[in-house]
Amino acid sequence: MPTSPLPPGSTLGILGGGQLGRMLSQAASRLGFDVVILDPEAGSPAGRVSARQIVAAYDDPEALSELGRSCDAVTFEFENVPAASVERLAGSGARVAPGPLALSTAQDRVVEKTFLNDAGAPTVAFASVDTVEDLKAAVQTLGLPALLKTRRDGYDGKGQAWIRSPEDVETAFAAIGGRPAILEAAADFVRELSVIAARRADGEIAVYPLGENSHAGGVLRTTIAPATASAGTQARAHEIASAILNGLDYVGVIGVELFELADGTLLVNEIAPRVHNTGHWTQDGCVCDQFEQHVRAVVGWPLGPTAAHARIEMTNLLGDEIEQWPALAAAPDVRLHLYGKAEARAGRKMAHVNRVMGPA
Repeated sequence: MPTSPLPPGSTLGILGGGQLGRMLSQAASRLGFDVVILDPEAGSPAGRVSARQIVAAYDDPEALSELGRSCDAVTFEFENVPAASVERLAGSGARVAPGPLALSTAQDRVVEKTFLNDAGAPTVAFASVDTVEDLKAAVQTLGLPALLKTRRDGYDGKGQAWIRSPEDVETAFAAIGGRPAILEAAADFVRELSVIAARRADGEIAVYPLGENSHAGGVLRTTIAPATASAGTQARAHEIASAILNGLDYVGVIGVELFELADGTLLVNEIAPRVHNTGHWTQDGCVCDQFEQHVRAVVGWPLGPTAAHARIEMTNLLGDEIEQWPALAAAPDVRLHLYGKAEARAGRKMAHVNRVMGPA
Protein backbone atom coordinates (compact mmCIF):
# COMPACT_ATOMS: atom_id res chain seq x y z
CA MET A 1 0.00 0.00 0.00
CA PRO A 2 1.32 3.52 -0.79
CA THR A 3 2.62 5.46 2.21
CA SER A 4 2.81 8.94 0.66
CA PRO A 5 0.26 11.31 2.24
CA LEU A 6 -2.78 12.37 0.23
CA PRO A 7 -3.20 16.17 0.10
CA PRO A 8 -6.33 18.03 1.21
CA GLY A 9 -8.82 18.12 -1.64
CA SER A 10 -8.41 14.39 -2.28
CA THR A 11 -11.47 12.13 -2.12
CA LEU A 12 -12.09 9.41 0.46
CA GLY A 13 -14.60 6.64 -0.20
CA ILE A 14 -16.44 4.90 2.65
CA LEU A 15 -18.25 1.58 2.35
CA GLY A 16 -21.21 1.97 4.69
CA GLY A 17 -23.52 4.87 5.46
CA GLY A 18 -24.37 4.44 9.15
CA GLN A 19 -23.32 6.46 12.16
CA LEU A 20 -19.67 5.42 12.04
CA GLY A 21 -19.49 6.42 8.38
CA ARG A 22 -21.18 9.69 9.27
CA MET A 23 -18.63 10.55 11.95
CA LEU A 24 -15.75 9.45 9.69
CA SER A 25 -17.10 11.69 6.93
CA GLN A 26 -17.36 14.65 9.30
CA ALA A 27 -13.76 14.11 10.44
CA ALA A 28 -12.52 13.79 6.86
CA SER A 29 -14.36 16.96 5.83
CA ARG A 30 -12.74 18.86 8.68
CA LEU A 31 -9.34 17.81 7.29
CA GLY A 32 -10.24 19.08 3.82
CA PHE A 33 -11.23 15.83 2.10
CA ASP A 34 -14.29 15.19 -0.03
CA VAL A 35 -16.18 12.00 0.87
CA VAL A 36 -18.16 9.55 -1.27
CA ILE A 37 -20.38 7.00 0.50
CA LEU A 38 -21.42 3.63 -0.94
CA ASP A 39 -24.54 2.34 0.80
CA PRO A 40 -27.72 0.59 -0.39
CA GLU A 41 -29.97 2.96 1.61
CA ALA A 42 -30.68 6.26 -0.13
CA GLY A 43 -30.22 9.26 2.12
CA SER A 44 -28.14 7.32 4.64
CA PRO A 45 -26.89 9.13 7.78
CA ALA A 46 -23.38 9.31 6.30
CA GLY A 47 -24.59 10.15 2.80
CA ARG A 48 -26.38 13.25 4.01
CA VAL A 49 -23.18 14.83 5.35
CA SER A 50 -20.94 13.80 2.44
CA ALA A 51 -20.20 15.18 -1.02
CA ARG A 52 -21.98 12.28 -2.71
CA GLN A 53 -23.54 8.88 -2.13
CA ILE A 54 -23.57 5.93 -4.52
CA VAL A 55 -26.77 3.99 -3.80
CA ALA A 56 -25.99 0.35 -4.49
CA ALA A 57 -25.29 -2.99 -2.85
CA TYR A 58 -21.83 -3.46 -1.36
CA ASP A 59 -21.05 -6.19 -3.88
CA ASP A 60 -22.32 -4.32 -6.96
CA PRO A 61 -19.41 -4.50 -9.49
CA GLU A 62 -20.32 -1.28 -11.31
CA ALA A 63 -20.74 0.65 -8.07
CA LEU A 64 -17.40 -0.62 -6.76
CA SER A 65 -15.70 0.38 -10.01
CA GLU A 66 -17.24 3.84 -9.77
CA LEU A 67 -16.12 4.18 -6.16
CA GLY A 68 -12.58 3.10 -7.02
CA ARG A 69 -12.39 5.52 -9.96
CA SER A 70 -13.72 8.52 -8.06
CA CYS A 71 -11.75 8.10 -4.82
CA ASP A 72 -8.08 8.42 -3.91
CA ALA A 73 -8.52 6.08 -0.93
CA VAL A 74 -11.32 3.83 0.34
CA THR A 75 -12.19 2.55 3.82
CA PHE A 76 -15.22 0.94 5.48
CA GLU A 77 -17.32 1.56 8.56
CA PHE A 78 -18.33 -1.98 9.54
CA GLU A 79 -16.81 -5.43 9.24
CA ASN A 80 -19.70 -7.17 7.48
CA VAL A 81 -18.89 -5.53 4.16
CA PRO A 82 -18.10 -8.44 1.79
CA ALA A 83 -14.37 -9.15 1.88
CA ALA A 84 -14.59 -9.83 -1.85
CA SER A 85 -15.65 -6.21 -2.41
CA VAL A 86 -12.55 -4.94 -0.60
CA GLU A 87 -10.38 -7.40 -2.53
CA ARG A 88 -11.94 -6.17 -5.79
CA LEU A 89 -11.18 -2.55 -4.92
CA ALA A 90 -7.63 -3.36 -3.85
CA GLY A 91 -7.08 -5.50 -6.94
CA SER A 92 -8.13 -2.60 -9.17
CA GLY A 93 -5.36 -0.45 -7.74
CA ALA A 94 -7.42 1.54 -5.24
CA ARG A 95 -5.76 2.54 -1.97
CA VAL A 96 -7.89 0.51 0.47
CA ALA A 97 -7.43 0.42 4.24
CA PRO A 98 -7.79 -1.62 6.31
CA GLY A 99 -6.92 -4.36 3.81
CA PRO A 100 -8.74 -7.60 2.92
CA LEU A 101 -6.71 -9.68 5.42
CA ALA A 102 -7.99 -7.72 8.43
CA LEU A 103 -11.55 -7.86 7.17
CA SER A 104 -11.59 -11.59 6.39
CA THR A 105 -9.93 -12.36 9.74
CA ALA A 106 -12.49 -10.41 11.75
CA GLN A 107 -15.45 -11.83 9.80
CA ASP A 108 -14.88 -15.40 11.00
CA ARG A 109 -14.65 -15.89 14.76
CA VAL A 110 -12.67 -19.14 14.50
CA VAL A 111 -10.14 -17.57 12.13
CA GLU A 112 -10.01 -14.49 14.36
CA LYS A 113 -9.31 -16.37 17.58
CA THR A 114 -6.77 -18.61 15.89
CA PHE A 115 -4.93 -15.53 14.58
CA LEU A 116 -5.05 -13.79 17.96
CA ASN A 117 -3.50 -16.70 19.83
CA ASP A 118 -0.82 -17.13 17.17
CA ALA A 119 -0.02 -13.40 17.46
CA GLY A 120 0.46 -13.62 21.23
CA ALA A 121 -2.90 -12.05 22.10
CA PRO A 122 -4.54 -14.80 24.17
CA THR A 123 -8.28 -15.55 24.22
CA VAL A 124 -10.56 -17.94 26.09
CA ALA A 125 -10.41 -21.56 25.00
CA PHE A 126 -12.65 -22.28 22.00
CA ALA A 127 -13.76 -24.95 19.56
CA SER A 128 -15.10 -24.87 16.01
CA VAL A 129 -18.64 -26.29 15.67
CA ASP A 130 -20.45 -27.41 12.51
CA THR A 131 -22.94 -29.97 13.84
CA VAL A 132 -24.79 -30.85 17.03
CA GLU A 133 -22.33 -33.71 17.52
CA ASP A 134 -19.44 -31.23 17.26
CA LEU A 135 -21.16 -29.08 19.86
CA LYS A 136 -21.64 -31.98 22.29
CA ALA A 137 -17.96 -32.87 21.97
CA ALA A 138 -16.92 -29.24 22.48
CA VAL A 139 -19.05 -29.00 25.63
CA GLN A 140 -17.26 -32.04 27.01
CA THR A 141 -13.87 -30.46 26.28
CA LEU A 142 -14.51 -26.86 27.36
CA GLY A 143 -17.01 -27.44 30.15
CA LEU A 144 -20.05 -25.36 31.09
CA PRO A 145 -21.23 -22.67 31.03
CA ALA A 146 -20.07 -21.82 27.53
CA LEU A 147 -21.14 -19.33 24.87
CA LEU A 148 -22.17 -20.47 21.39
CA LYS A 149 -21.78 -17.89 18.61
CA THR A 150 -22.23 -18.01 14.87
CA ARG A 151 -18.86 -17.90 13.12
CA ARG A 152 -20.05 -14.98 10.98
CA ASP A 153 -22.33 -11.93 11.03
CA GLY A 154 -23.32 -11.71 14.70
CA TYR A 155 -23.07 -8.36 16.50
CA ASP A 156 -24.56 -6.62 19.55
CA GLY A 157 -25.48 -9.97 21.10
CA LYS A 158 -27.16 -11.38 17.98
CA GLY A 159 -26.35 -14.92 16.85
CA GLN A 160 -25.41 -16.05 20.36
CA ALA A 161 -26.76 -18.52 22.92
CA TRP A 162 -25.51 -19.55 26.35
CA ILE A 163 -25.25 -23.24 27.16
CA ARG A 164 -25.51 -23.81 30.90
CA SER A 165 -26.38 -27.52 31.02
CA PRO A 166 -26.08 -30.49 28.60
CA GLU A 167 -29.83 -30.23 28.01
CA ASP A 168 -29.31 -26.80 26.41
CA VAL A 169 -27.14 -28.08 23.56
CA GLU A 170 -29.73 -28.80 20.89
CA THR A 171 -31.86 -25.78 21.80
CA ALA A 172 -28.86 -23.46 21.59
CA PHE A 173 -27.77 -24.86 18.23
CA ALA A 174 -31.29 -24.38 16.89
CA ALA A 175 -31.41 -20.84 18.32
CA ILE A 176 -28.47 -19.78 16.10
CA GLY A 177 -30.06 -21.45 13.08
CA GLY A 178 -27.81 -24.51 13.03
CA ARG A 179 -25.10 -22.43 11.37
CA PRO A 180 -21.33 -22.95 11.54
CA ALA A 181 -20.34 -21.70 14.98
CA ILE A 182 -17.73 -21.31 17.66
CA LEU A 183 -18.08 -22.44 21.27
CA GLU A 184 -16.20 -20.25 23.72
CA ALA A 185 -15.35 -21.14 27.30
CA ALA A 186 -16.76 -18.73 29.85
CA ALA A 187 -14.35 -16.01 30.92
CA ASP A 188 -14.14 -15.49 34.68
CA PHE A 189 -13.48 -11.77 34.29
CA VAL A 190 -13.82 -8.89 36.73
CA ARG A 191 -14.43 -6.21 34.12
CA GLU A 192 -14.54 -5.53 30.40
CA LEU A 193 -11.97 -3.17 28.93
CA SER A 194 -11.14 -2.00 25.43
CA VAL A 195 -8.25 -0.34 23.69
CA ILE A 196 -8.44 1.77 20.54
CA ALA A 197 -5.28 1.80 18.46
CA ALA A 198 -4.12 2.93 15.03
CA ARG A 199 -1.36 2.02 12.60
CA ARG A 200 -0.04 3.67 9.46
CA ALA A 201 1.28 1.78 6.42
CA ASP A 202 4.86 2.61 7.45
CA GLY A 203 4.35 0.84 10.79
CA GLU A 204 3.79 3.88 13.04
CA ILE A 205 1.41 2.95 15.89
CA ALA A 206 -0.62 5.11 18.27
CA VAL A 207 -2.64 3.71 21.19
CA TYR A 208 -5.34 5.43 23.26
CA PRO A 209 -5.82 4.90 27.02
CA LEU A 210 -7.99 1.98 28.10
CA GLY A 211 -11.75 2.31 28.44
CA GLU A 212 -13.93 0.39 30.90
CA ASN A 213 -17.19 -0.86 29.39
CA SER A 214 -20.62 -1.93 30.63
CA HIS A 215 -22.99 -3.97 28.47
CA ALA A 216 -26.67 -4.87 28.74
CA GLY A 217 -28.32 -7.46 26.54
CA GLY A 218 -25.14 -7.78 24.49
CA VAL A 219 -25.18 -4.06 23.63
CA LEU A 220 -22.66 -1.52 24.90
CA ARG A 221 -24.29 0.94 27.29
CA THR A 222 -21.40 2.96 28.76
CA THR A 223 -17.66 3.46 28.46
CA ILE A 224 -15.63 5.34 31.05
CA ALA A 225 -12.20 6.45 29.90
CA PRO A 226 -9.43 6.66 30.70
CA ALA A 227 -10.12 3.59 32.84
CA THR A 228 -8.50 3.28 36.24
CA ALA A 229 -5.72 0.80 35.50
CA SER A 230 -2.14 0.09 36.53
CA ALA A 231 0.79 1.02 34.34
CA GLY A 232 1.38 -2.70 33.82
CA THR A 233 -2.18 -3.24 32.55
CA GLN A 234 -1.91 -0.26 30.22
CA ALA A 235 1.42 -1.54 28.91
CA ARG A 236 0.04 -5.04 28.33
CA ALA A 237 -2.94 -3.64 26.42
CA HIS A 238 -0.52 -1.59 24.29
CA GLU A 239 1.52 -4.72 23.64
CA ILE A 240 -1.56 -6.73 22.62
CA ALA A 241 -2.85 -3.99 20.31
CA SER A 242 0.56 -3.61 18.65
CA ALA A 243 0.88 -7.36 18.09
CA ILE A 244 -2.55 -7.45 16.41
CA LEU A 245 -1.87 -4.40 14.23
CA ASN A 246 1.50 -5.69 13.08
CA GLY A 247 0.23 -9.25 12.58
CA LEU A 248 -2.46 -7.99 10.20
CA ASP A 249 -0.18 -5.41 8.51
CA TYR A 250 -3.05 -3.15 9.50
CA VAL A 251 -3.74 0.42 8.38
CA GLY A 252 -6.37 2.45 10.23
CA VAL A 253 -8.05 2.37 13.64
CA ILE A 254 -8.93 -0.91 15.32
CA GLY A 255 -11.03 -1.67 18.42
CA VAL A 256 -9.81 -4.47 20.71
CA GLU A 257 -12.25 -5.72 23.36
CA LEU A 258 -10.61 -7.24 26.43
CA PHE A 259 -11.52 -9.26 29.52
CA GLU A 260 -9.53 -8.47 32.66
CA LEU A 261 -9.25 -11.47 34.99
CA ALA A 262 -8.90 -11.28 38.75
CA ASP A 263 -5.12 -11.78 38.56
CA GLY A 264 -4.77 -8.94 36.05
CA THR A 265 -4.43 -11.15 32.97
CA LEU A 266 -5.92 -9.64 29.80
CA LEU A 267 -7.72 -11.86 27.30
CA VAL A 268 -8.94 -10.60 23.93
CA ASN A 269 -12.69 -11.02 23.44
CA GLU A 270 -12.80 -9.82 19.84
CA ILE A 271 -11.42 -7.25 17.43
CA ALA A 272 -13.24 -4.78 15.20
CA PRO A 273 -11.32 -3.62 12.11
CA ARG A 274 -12.77 -0.11 12.16
CA VAL A 275 -13.57 2.78 14.46
CA HIS A 276 -15.41 1.41 17.47
CA ASN A 277 -18.28 2.32 19.79
CA THR A 278 -15.96 2.11 22.81
CA GLY A 279 -13.79 4.80 21.24
CA HIS A 280 -16.49 7.46 21.00
CA TRP A 281 -15.21 8.98 24.25
CA THR A 282 -12.16 10.25 22.33
CA GLN A 283 -14.34 12.84 20.55
CA ASP A 284 -14.44 14.92 23.74
CA GLY A 285 -11.57 13.43 25.72
CA CYS A 286 -8.69 13.76 23.25
CA VAL A 287 -7.27 16.36 20.88
CA CYS A 288 -7.35 13.82 18.01
CA ASP A 289 -10.38 11.52 18.20
CA GLN A 290 -10.59 8.02 16.75
CA PHE A 291 -12.40 9.21 13.60
CA GLU A 292 -9.76 11.75 12.66
CA GLN A 293 -7.10 9.20 13.58
CA HIS A 294 -8.57 6.64 11.20
CA VAL A 295 -8.68 9.16 8.36
CA ARG A 296 -5.09 10.21 9.10
CA ALA A 297 -3.89 6.59 8.95
CA VAL A 298 -5.79 5.75 5.76
CA VAL A 299 -4.60 8.85 3.84
CA GLY A 300 -1.03 8.56 5.12
CA TRP A 301 -0.89 11.59 7.40
CA PRO A 302 1.09 11.52 10.68
CA LEU A 303 -0.94 9.97 13.48
CA GLY A 304 -2.37 12.40 16.01
CA PRO A 305 -1.83 12.53 19.80
CA THR A 306 -3.71 9.98 21.89
CA ALA A 307 -3.29 11.37 25.41
CA ALA A 308 -6.56 12.15 27.18
CA HIS A 309 -7.20 15.69 28.42
CA ALA A 310 -10.54 14.81 30.09
CA ARG A 311 -12.18 11.79 31.70
CA ILE A 312 -15.37 10.92 29.82
CA GLU A 313 -18.43 8.78 30.44
CA MET A 314 -19.88 7.80 27.06
CA THR A 315 -23.48 6.52 27.04
CA ASN A 316 -25.33 5.10 24.06
CA LEU A 317 -28.89 6.32 23.48
CA LEU A 318 -31.04 3.46 22.20
CA GLY A 319 -34.49 3.67 20.62
CA ASP A 320 -36.79 6.24 22.21
CA GLU A 321 -34.07 7.31 24.66
CA ILE A 322 -33.28 9.82 21.92
CA GLU A 323 -36.29 11.78 23.22
CA GLN A 324 -34.07 12.88 26.11
CA TRP A 325 -32.18 15.18 23.73
CA PRO A 326 -33.66 18.50 25.02
CA ALA A 327 -32.46 17.86 28.57
CA LEU A 328 -29.12 16.48 27.41
CA ALA A 329 -28.55 19.44 25.10
CA ALA A 330 -29.09 21.75 28.08
CA ALA A 331 -26.65 19.97 30.38
CA PRO A 332 -23.40 21.96 30.74
CA ASP A 333 -21.16 18.89 31.13
CA VAL A 334 -22.59 16.88 28.21
CA ARG A 335 -21.88 16.85 24.50
CA LEU A 336 -24.58 15.22 22.37
CA HIS A 337 -23.72 13.29 19.19
CA LEU A 338 -26.83 12.55 17.10
CA TYR A 339 -26.73 10.07 14.21
CA GLY A 340 -29.45 11.50 11.97
CA LYS A 341 -31.54 8.32 11.91
CA ALA A 342 -35.20 8.82 11.07
CA GLU A 343 -36.76 5.91 12.95
CA ALA A 344 -36.15 5.23 16.64
CA ARG A 345 -36.65 1.47 16.77
CA ALA A 346 -36.27 -0.38 20.06
CA GLY A 347 -32.60 -1.11 20.74
CA ARG A 348 -31.39 0.91 17.75
CA LYS A 349 -28.36 3.14 18.38
CA MET A 350 -29.65 6.67 17.79
CA ALA A 351 -26.97 8.80 19.44
CA HIS A 352 -24.41 8.90 22.18
CA VAL A 353 -23.54 11.43 24.85
CA ASN A 354 -20.13 12.20 26.29
CA ARG A 355 -20.27 13.48 29.84
CA VAL A 356 -17.13 15.27 31.01
CA MET A 357 -16.22 13.91 34.45
CA GLY A 358 -13.17 16.11 35.00
CA PRO A 359 -9.55 16.25 33.89
CA ALA A 360 -7.88 12.98 32.91
